Amino acid sequence: MSLFGPCRYRIGAWVHPDLSVVIPAHNSAAVIEKTVRRLADHLSGHDAEIIVVENGSSDDTFAICTRLAEDWSAGPVSFKVLQSSKGMGNALRAGAGASRGAHVLLTADDLPFGFDDLDGAEKLAAEHEGRLPVVVIGSKAHPDSHVRRGALRGTLTWGFAALRRVILGMRTGDPQGTVLMDGELIRGLVPDLAEPGFLFTTELVHLVERLGIVPVEVPVRLSEDHDSHETRISRADVLAMGMGLFRLRTRHGDRNRVVWSGSAPRS
Repeated sequence: MSLFGPCRYRIGAWVHPDLSVVIPAHNSAAVIEKTVRRLADHLSGHDAEIIVVENGSSDDTFAICTRLAEDWSAGPVSFKVLQSSKGMGNALRAGAGASRGAHVLLTADDLPFGFDDLDGAEKLAAEHEGRLPVVVIGSKAHPDSHVRRGALRGTLTWGFAALRRVILGMRTGDPQGTVLMDGELIRGLVPDLAEPGFLFTTELVHLVERLGIVPVEVPVRLSEDHDSHETRISRADVLAMGMGLFRLRTRHGDRNRVVWSGSAPRS
């Protein structure tokens, strides 16, 4: 991958490493070691860090990650494990705050899109003469994405997207995809992020949009393992998340809109 070449992600002050990958892990014992090793192999030879944030697991997730950290070989790809209170949002916030990368990728414990998001970012970098847009989202809503959805999942997804547009005025198709963001920007936003659970990336992308930044969504293919699962989101969950959108509007609605002053392209 040429995306992580020298200074490819440099924006302003010198930042080390090029990329931080943040993975929330809750009861992830069955997949987390495979995921970490896949990432390490994919990023081999590049200056990157992998950060796993265990959050409230009742299985051996933390023990597995601790062993991985203790046995990790020194090299350009580093690995560390953190802990946070239970909740995907709590874990992502802790990992983003502890990151050092010029860019930060927020993903899931089973790499639902494989490396399609990073490959899409590499293509964008080539189109922007080696520089990435400020925010890139691995998006299930992209028209070229391959995501099979049952009738219920499709209806719930459409309904939640409509709620985001009406309540928050959001235009990003899939703010709950994987997020690759300028590191200085995400670390600067961490103190303003409060969602403890699944709405974390929605809150993050909402704040990004309020900065005048248009996230660039890239197509992805949902992995077979992930694609075969029935949705675990119920109608009651959608209602709760809809109420959460009102919470986000109340929390951030009175903030003055400002414009991102970073040097990277905004879209």
